[in-house]
Amino acid sequence: MPCDTRRLPQQTMEERKREIREATERLRRQIAAGTVKVKVGPQGAIAFVGWGEIDRSRVSDACAYRRLLAQGSPELRAALAREASQGRTVNAQAIGQGAHSHDGGETWHDHKG
Repeated sequence: MPCDTRRLPQQTMEERKREIREATERLRRQIAAGTVKVKVGPQGAIAFVGWGEIDRSRVSDACAYRRLLAQGSPELRAALAREASQGRTVNAQAIGQGAHSHDGGETWHDHKG
C-alpha cells in the first residue's frame, strides 16, 4: 500500500501498518459521529473534510478511502450515498491517477499538484 512508504525515520513497517490501521479506524468513527464529512470532487476524487493532520498520521485521503472501502465500512457507504444523491460519485480511475485535494475539497489537483 502506498501509505506504507510514508514512514518516520526509524519507524518499522509493522509500526507504520499499525499507525495506518489506527488512523483509518479514527476516521471511520469520526465519519460515523459526523465530525468528518466525505466530499467527492467534480472529477470523482475524494476528500475527508475535517480530518486533521494529527488524526490522519500521514495517511492520504485516497489510502484511507481504499482501506475503508475494502473493509466494507457502512459509515463510508452511507456518506458516499449522500454524495451520490447530490450527483457526485467516486471515480476509481481519478483516485488511482492521483486526483486529490489539500484543502478539504475546496480545490482539486491532479497527481502532480
